[in-house]
Amino acid sequence: MSILNIMWAGGSAFSSVQKVHEQVLASVDCDAPIHTWLLQGGAQAGEAAVEWNYSSAQLKGRHFWKLLIPRMHARFRQALPEDVKVVLLDGIGVARVLLPVLKMLPHVRAVVLFHGVTRLRPADQKLFGQFSESRLTVAAVSQTLAASLQRDLQRPVAVLRSAFDPEAFRTATLPRDQARAQLGLSLDSEPVLGAVGRLVDSKGFACLLDAFASVSAQRPGARLVIIGEGAAREALEAQVEHLGLREKVLLPGHLAQAACLYRAFDWVAIPSSSEGLGLVLQEAVMAGVPVLTSELPVFREQLADAGWYAEVEDVDAWTRLMERAFTAGPQAAVAAQLQALAPEQAWQDFTATACRLLSAR
Repeated sequence: MSILNIMWAGGSAFSSVQKVHEQVLASVDCDAPIHTWLLQGGAQAGEAAVEWNYSSAQLKGRHFWKLLIPRMHARFRQALPEDVKVVLLDGIGVARVLLPVLKMLPHVRAVVLFHGVTRLRPADQKLFGQFSESRLTVAAVSQTLAASLQRDLQRPVAVLRSAFDPEAFRTATLPRDQARAQLGLSLDSEPVLGAVGRLVDSKGFACLLDAFASVSAQRPGARLVIIGEGAAREALEAQVEHLGLREKVLLPGHLAQAACLYRAFDWVAIPSSSEGLGLVLQEAVMAGVPVLTSELPVFREQLADAGWYAEVEDVDAWTRLMERAFTAGPQAAVAAQLQALAPEQAWQDFTATACRLLSAR
């Protein structure tokens, strides 16, 4: 038996999704070979994967490409490993492409893992309805997301709340002085607020910059570091210039070692307008750094009353939250957030659920 892991794309923009799939596959307690396909984009250095290099238009069957969907399906079917028993599919995009292929293979079981809020079509419910629950498992990375999908798909959705091995993660995290040196930050900079994520509108970094501008006027030593890359970079850089924050805000781009650098920060901000789970929250808290987050159900699911929240895209609320956090200091929140997250128990639950989902049954 082998397991086939099919991702929509490779590259830094999809690194968080890839990280979750890696953790899921590493939890499988068997010697089954694991194969990976990337429908778009290329594999990262050291990653073994079949690169299909299809465009979005081809995969979605837009315009002329609709006529060639049967040919694409035939190529996928022919390339499937002969001994494959379980296929792990990355969200609705991959499911739309591959489920019609897997429908004709009754010996193969599919698991579709959803990572974020998804707009489903009536055709999606019909597609999923062609599979019995024994042949198709739908899973989501949070209880909040699972409840939403269950309503839309009208079928059970398993909760696979993403988690990390706490001991391994902490061991890999750099101490404060080394992490700050990696980012070019002075040990005297205080406080340092960090943020990690793709530079896109939904991550809320524009709101964060406006709020930080207000707070930093009273705290000349404060610094903000936003690690990530994306389409909003130019707009964010212009905003930094407009707010006069060039000396106080760092935008170092995508850093492969970002998960090792959390201890450079006093607090981590997650101002997203929507999230499937928010791996940054888990990583920061496990590193001993408390988080400030948007008031989203998925964040309350993980931190409950230990969270420090501000309304989505509310600059005044984020300003007040930042002022409160900088005045209180990180030790006021970190122990309570760590207790609420319970990473050791979360890791045990995650590995047990992942192993069950990917078993051949």
